[in-house]
Amino acid sequence: MIKRFFDIAASLCGLIILSPVIAIVAWKIRKNLGSLVLFRQTRPGKDGQPFEMIKFRSMRDAVDASGNPLPDSERMTPFGAMLRSSSLDELPELWNVLKGDMSLVGPRPLLMEYLPLYDAEQYRRHEVRPGVTGWAQINGRNAISWEDKFKLDVWYVDNQSLWLDIKILFLTVKKVFIRDGISAEGEATMSKFAGSHDNDSQSSTHE
Repeated sequence: MIKRFFDIAASLCGLIILSPVIAIVAWKIRKNLGSLVLFRQTRPGKDGQPFEMIKFRSMRDAVDASGNPLPDSERMTPFGAMLRSSSLDELPELWNVLKGDMSLVGPRPLLMEYLPLYDAEQYRRHEVRPGVTGWAQINGRNAISWEDKFKLDVWYVDNQSLWLDIKILFLTVKKVFIRDGISAEGEATMSKFAGSHDNDSQSSTHE
């Protein structure tokens, strides 16, 4: 209950205080990437239940001859890369926090298609609400392996506390300023998770 109260108070204050920044970013996205300002996608929340996560769009719409999205590296623009590196694309998720779909701190919500690929230990990351930031994000973000990321997520589940959340939030601000771990080596974002024993890199489809 304390964590939820903290989430509501902090996300509401954040949406109010950052509203001028949110408006400017939305205007810049419309100018640089087109009329669709928000990126919406169904992601697994607590207990794996789906919810619609919203972010600012950071990639251009570009498809191949068959209508399939081009790889992230081909859809990412310098403007979109700036949004990601500054984490400005995450600001609309404060609405998800206010609604109760997410928490400020928790394992990042990944793709629905990953759910059947987790082993029992990895699936434990869904025992709590997903977060805007998390223990894995301040310990490597996209620059660490999937296995290490899931271990960090489960560690958070077992050790969560309000003081740990506050520590993670402060360290997240530091990470944003030094822009560390934004992408995996050789990737525009992060390679796609293909299961516990198979992490062959291929284009991801998440903003």
